[in-house]
Amino acid sequence: MVLFTLVWTLQMLLSFIQCLELRYHNSVEVEKYLTEISQNYSDFTHLYSIGKSVEGRDLWVLVLSKYPKEHRIGIPEFKYVGNMHGNEVVGRVMLLQLIDYLTQGYGSDSFVTRLLTSVRVHILPSMNPDGFEASERDCYNTVGRYNKNGQDLNRNFPDAFSGNEEQGQEVEVQAVMKWLKTEMFVLSANLHGGAVVASYPYDNSNGGSELQNDASVSPDNDVFVHLAKTYSISHARMFYGNVCNDVNFPLGFTNGFYWYALAGGMQDYNYLWGWCLEITLELSCCKFPPESELRGLWEDNRAALLAYIKQVHLGVKGQVLDANGTPALNAEVKVMGRNNLTPYRTNMNGEYYRLLLPGKYTFRVSLAGHEPLTETLSIPNGTEQFSALTHNFQLRALETPSSGSQSSASPELKQYRYSCTMLVAQLILLACLLCSF
Repeated sequence: MVLFTLVWTLQMLLSFIQCLELRYHNSVEVEKYLTEISQNYSDFTHLYSIGKSVEGRDLWVLVLSKYPKEHRIGIPEFKYVGNMHGNEVVGRVMLLQLIDYLTQGYGSDSFVTRLLTSVRVHILPSMNPDGFEASERDCYNTVGRYNKNGQDLNRNFPDAFSGNEEQGQEVEVQAVMKWLKTEMFVLSANLHGGAVVASYPYDNSNGGSELQNDASVSPDNDVFVHLAKTYSISHARMFYGNVCNDVNFPLGFTNGFYWYALAGGMQDYNYLWGWCLEITLELSCCKFPPESELRGLWEDNRAALLAYIKQVHLGVKGQVLDANGTPALNAEVKVMGRNNLTPYRTNMNGEYYRLLLPGKYTFRVSLAGHEPLTETLSIPNGTEQFSALTHNFQLRALETPSSGSQSSASPELKQYRYSCTMLVAQLILLACLLCSF
């Protein structure tokens, strides 16, 4: 009887830990919950901090994956970031609920299990915990939006279009920038409130070739449109386009700049400097809605949050190998016709990941000391198989002609050498003629 009581008590305790109450949790409660999850599901979760807020609160990230503690070659990295504006709180709640859903489903739900076996999901529930703690439960005011220093974190990143340099960033922004350098993220979304729409890069423009029909269009615009549309049509209501009855967004998504120009935004920074495609998800008309609405908001977003993660398997992935068959660091992998402002490069494992819609694409791969390689690939839709196409690029070393060899010389060089030889011969002949006199 005593043993039965102990087992029942343990089951009840685990059930309490698993079933997160749908309400607003303060920073202490969030930290406690994430710690308990990482301890009770240590086989497929891992908790780490990317830094601290101005007031010293940890910026906690929970990884959920079959490989929670370290990157594995061929397994893409994905992230969700919530609560960047402290008073926009729905994203924070949705991400905690997503953690709860994934931990309960792994090993018992086939979709969740396959998803977490094929990708490493990093979840940062709150990028601005100081702002959250200062917020008021109001739909429209800005109390708590900014960090403790009064700075808007979504206007604080270096901006390629306005020439902002990496200086003067807030500590929360610095933490995310450093995070992007330690993990090779492929796909991301940051969650906001105050509208119901999916917004994609670019958010800014300097009036160059990217500015087209009042939108700031990136080289990967087709992929961004697909990503935003995927979330919108998977959402219960976003695709209606006018959920908040103020602005109409056809099919529930928009180019960021077309909506309004934004300098120093996080999604542009991810794309341009981290080679990570990120979109912004606005999830509620009211920034801080009553807790009674949270259940409905979770039901609206659950399928979309899962469908979006799955898009990390679009396109192609693989390694670039040098002439010796060794994974090549810092090789450039270019998709012809897509002139990215910063070229995609391989990581320390020689890996590359390129999100692309199904179709034929020509790649040009280059590495110092090697011949450029051009290959055309036919890329299927890998999302249903939970894996992008895998393709490795094998490079060849540049040929270096031996001393005195002309076999690899260019036609111009050969002509120059011939002319020099003829000139020397003519000078020798002239000298001989002069000597005969």
